[in-house]
Amino acid sequence: MKDRAAVVGRRALETQDMAGLESAWTAIRAGLRRDLGARLFDQWLKPARLGDYCSESQTLDLFVATDFSANFVSGQFGDRLRMAWRSAGVGVREVRVRRAPDATGPRLLEVVHLEPAGTEPAESPIASNFQPRHGFAEFVVGETNRLAFSAAQAMAGEAQPRFTPLFIHGATGQGKTHLLHAIAAAFSAHSPSEPVLYMSAERFMVEFVSAMRANETMAFKARLRAARLLLIDDVQFIAGKGSTQEEFLHTINDLIDTGARIVVTADRAPQMLESIDARILSRLAGGLVADIRPADLDLRLAILESKRAVAGDPPVPDAVIDFLARSIRSNVRELEGAFNKLVAYGQLTGRSIDLDFAQGMLADAVRANARRVTVDEIQKACAAHFKIDPSEMRSKRRARAVARPRQVAMYLAKKMTPRSLPEIGRIFGGRDHSTVIHAVRTIEALRESNPDMDADVRALLRQLEG
Repeated sequence: MKDRAAVVGRRALETQDMAGLESAWTAIRAGLRRDLGARLFDQWLKPARLGDYCSESQTLDLFVATDFSANFVSGQFGDRLRMAWRSAGVGVREVRVRRAPDATGPRLLEVVHLEPAGTEPAESPIASNFQPRHGFAEFVVGETNRLAFSAAQAMAGEAQPRFTPLFIHGATGQGKTHLLHAIAAAFSAHSPSEPVLYMSAERFMVEFVSAMRANETMAFKARLRAARLLLIDDVQFIAGKGSTQEEFLHTINDLIDTGARIVVTADRAPQMLESIDARILSRLAGGLVADIRPADLDLRLAILESKRAVAGDPPVPDAVIDFLARSIRSNVRELEGAFNKLVAYGQLTGRSIDLDFAQGMLADAVRANARRVTVDEIQKACAAHFKIDPSEMRSKRRARAVARPRQVAMYLAKKMTPRSLPEIGRIFGGRDHSTVIHAVRTIEALRESNPDMDADVRALLRQLEG
């Protein structure tokens, strides 16, 4: 009797524990989505669900669909998950990510039907997995992404595009996935009954292998080939997977033959992809290949301006926008994340956002993005731009044709390097720090009053920032 009472008491305690864990998991998921970004969270952590919990060892299991996902989530996010659960104060010290015990059969692909904006969703068990905030209207266009944007619009239009597939390549965080969501939404707005399928190449691979093991390949193929718009993200992940590549090639060929639209993204151009069947590369390169280059300074400023316009309070001053655009250069996603961090912290604490606050909050991100521009590089760039000899940067000549480029170089040295004013003066031919101050103020004033000078400085900034 005593043992039975102990078991009943332990089960009641575990039920109480699980209720607390459910509540904590909801808060932890919200924090992870905010910190990691919607795309990364939705792909890897959103499907995770609470599993077993041992109160004695204070160990919690999180269940995901496949062994591959379990290994990836554990390796990439394990430490972050443990810290989040320990901070939640619900008695969890260790977190194990495991494949769910009921995930033995294949998880078949679902063809997703999007409902056009402003209409009631049709009665369907299939839910949209596209992000409404990733539309064409929210994509900020600049010189580095204009071709990809225009091609994406053509692919999503009512008229049949003149090319397929569309292959978009670029480094991570530059907007490839945003364009995939935008294409899907725009296409479904004018063709709501046409099946749309969006998936990562990793998901394609995992589900194809699961279907083969369960002898369900025909169902897999039928669902895949039903799409009238197929969007595959990060195709580089099928490299070296022979059977997956064979099925991928057959899928592309069949869809092209039936007039379907195909959009594929990768982190590099088709000819640079390694360990991928030459027939696939030929097909991918046979449509339109569009690259997205890293955002230049003008585009980074435009992106931040678009976010500031809808951010609300607290206001973000121009000095902070300029600081972010010049400091966070690695990719657009990180730039947007830095902006969101400042605004969120300001909203939660009621603190105003100023330059000192931004520099302190984002010190680690700025250090990670720092490209060490030297004064020597600046002098050479300015000399080449203004067509003077580099030695004139250190000469004593005061002719305007020489002095003005020298002042621009001093101005950029102050803006782009950690050198002190006396150090800059010494590098420019042993000049006094007051000469550098005069040069900085002169160029600042000229940028305000002279559009040509402002254009020259902007061009040099873009060149030096890479």
